[in-house]
Amino acid sequence: MSVSDTRDWPTSHLLAADAAFVALTSDPKPLSLDCDDLPRDIDGDFRLPSGVVALPVLRDWLLSHPGDYAGRDAVWRELVLRARVQGKEWTIAAVGMAMPALVRIAGQLSAGYRGDPADIDSEVLTGFLEALRDHLDLTRPALYASLTMAAFRAGRRLRLADDQAMPVENIEHVAGSRTPKVPYGHPDLLVRRAGTMRVIDEADVQPWIEVRLGRRAPEPIAARLGITVDALRMRLARADERLARAVADGSLTEVTSIEVVKRSAGQAARRSSIRAGRARGPAATRDVAVAA
Repeated sequence: MSVSDTRDWPTSHLLAADAAFVALTSDPKPLSLDCDDLPRDIDGDFRLPSGVVALPVLRDWLLSHPGDYAGRDAVWRELVLRARVQGKEWTIAAVGMAMPALVRIAGQLSAGYRGDPADIDSEVLTGFLEALRDHLDLTRPALYASLTMAAFRAGRRLRLADDQAMPVENIEHVAGSRTPKVPYGHPDLLVRRAGTMRVIDEADVQPWIEVRLGRRAPEPIAARLGITVDALRMRLARADERLARAVADGSLTEVTSIEVVKRSAGQAARRSSIRAGRARGPAATRDVAVAA
C-alpha cells in the first residue's frame, strides 16, 4: 500500500507532499544523509551534524543555523543530485526539506486570493519541482534560495493572472482574435538536420535538444550516456560552435552541396574515431588522432 492510500490524504498537492515526506522519514528506516560524506568546497567549510542524520533532524538543524551557507549548499546539492538521478523518493525528500519555506510562500500568496488556495499550493510546488528537476544550476551557490524563489515566481504568476482577470458574460463579445499564434521556427528540426548532415554528431542531437531547448538538467542525461557531466558540457559546447558556424555560412538553412555533405561526414567520422579512442584509453587516443 502506498502512502497515498490512507483515508485522510490531503487534497492540496503541497500538503500531500508533506504527508509523503513524513511517511518516508518515519521509523524504522527514515531517509537520511551521511553528512560526513558530503563533498566540501575548496574555498569553504561547514558545520553540519556528523554522521548519518535523518532528514527531519537535518532540516531542523539547517533552520536553526541560517548562517551556515556552505553547509546548506552541500546538503541541497546532494538532495538535488539524488532527486535527478534516483527519482521519486528523493524528489519527495527535497520537497519535504523545503516545506517550511513552501508553506510560507503559499500562505503569503493565498492571502486575498479569489480562487481555491489549493491552486496556489499546486503552482508553488510545480515551480519548485521544475527548478529541482531541470532548471537549477548546481555549479552556482545559494541553491536553496534559487529553488524557493522559483516556487514563489510560479505561485505569483497565478496570483497576478487572477488579479488581472476580467470576468465577461459572453466570451464571443470579447474583442480581439482568439486564434492561437503559430510558433515561430522549429530549432529542434534544424538541429536534427545538423545531425543528419553530420555537422554535429548524431549522438549529441538529443542531448543538445534536451539541455539547450528543453532546459533539462544535465546530470540524468550524462548518467544515461555513461559519461560525466563535465564531458557532456564539453560535447554540447563543441556542438554549439559547429551549429553557429553552419547557420552563419548557410549550410543548414540553404541547399547544401554534395561536397559540403561529404566534408561534414568526414569530419564526423574523425570525431567519432577520436571519441572511441578516448573510451579505450590515452594510447589509443594518440594512435587514432595521428591516423585522423
